[in-house]
Amino acid sequence: MLATSVTERVGIPLVLVVQVGTVWYVMRVAAVSKHLHRAAAVVFVAALGAAAWGVTTPHNWLIGATFLASCILYVIAPAAMVVDVARRDVDRQLLLGALAAYVMLGMAFGFGYRAIEVIQPGPFFGAHGEATLPDFLFFSFITLTTTGYGDLVPAGNPGRTLAVLEALTGQLFLVTAVAKVIEAWRPRRRRPQHPDSDE
Repeated sequence: MLATSVTERVGIPLVLVVQVGTVWYVMRVAAVSKHLHRAAAVVFVAALGAAAWGVTTPHNWLIGATFLASCILYVIAPAAMVVDVARRDVDRQLLLGALAAYVMLGMAFGFGYRAIEVIQPGPFFGAHGEATLPDFLFFSFITLTTTGYGDLVPAGNPGRTLAVLEALTGQLFLVTAVAKVIEAWRPRRRRPQHPDSDE
């Protein structure tokens, strides 16, 4: 919500700091290795640097590198989250964890598209002109869910290749992770009782 409601010039550094902090917190709760914690801390410091410099120079290499690193962390964090919640009993927390991982995948690809536009010459969406972070997030979630309105289209590679990868990832995630969780999840009061149970 923050990423879709702030202005591009001042909002990008703020969004980077908040998002990288969120990823770091997810990895901490999911009890991942200390090496990943350190990687998140490095990206967090880079995001602070981007915040200091990005207010005056919104299109610099530091912002692009930070978006790229955030994209990578946003791919690692959902995997850690799914592994962590899969160890627990099937309940509401497992369902919410799978949905949160799905949302983080959409954010990861959105950050990846933004990094591509900052790093490569020319606008990412071609004739549409220069896009904002909300545009990239909108395109990412439309692609992840394979809705495909067609109002935003990558002008070339690697954007198109990444969009195909995102569409495939979104479908596989829904078919394997979310579908299995929803199929297995039943509120405790509706679970069948064993015949030999005293309850």
